[in-house]
Amino acid sequence: MELTSQKALEMIEEGRKEDPNINWVPHSICVGNTAGKIAESLGLDVEYARTLGYIHDIGKLKGDFKEHDIRGYNYIKELGYDDKYANICLTHSYLNNDVYCTAGGIPKEIPFRTEFIQKHEYTIYEKIINLCDLMCKRKVLTVDKRLIDLILRRGAHENTQYHVKETYKLKQYFDEQLGFDVYDLFPSIKENL
Repeated sequence: MELTSQKALEMIEEGRKEDPNINWVPHSICVGNTAGKIAESLGLDVEYARTLGYIHDIGKLKGDFKEHDIRGYNYIKELGYDDKYANICLTHSYLNNDVYCTAGGIPKEIPFRTEFIQKHEYTIYEKIINLCDLMCKRKVLTVDKRLIDLILRRGAHENTQYHVKETYKLKQYFDEQLGFDVYDLFPSIKENL
């Protein structure tokens, strides 16, 4: 079953009804809108990119940060939406098909997740969401500012340096795909410098 960006937005807004101060909802809206802008510049499906961005953290609707990727994946599947939507819940936190390339330390070992991440071929849309997740808080930031935010909130771990290096490689990949600095799409970034 297909999912629209409007329906995805309605789904995540449920989180705000329960807690008006919740941070992941405005973050997800920022990720979706930012992904749409990058997708448009690459000639890709803007609606699909926005939808994935809006739902990437939907697992937080059903619990806290820990294992929100698995909860989100299962939730989207239970609702009957296509795998292409459920998959983003798993892939958004892990760069390079590696569960160790994530912010916040080494995740709990979940064999299904590890195998999925290792074997799944990331789409360009999933890579866009990876980048946007690392550029967005409530508004678009440089990856530098976002990485510092993540380290301050979650701490530095044995995999932090690896994750930081791979984040910069991901940004460079999109700079090359676009033919210009991805930050040029977001003039508001300059307000955050």
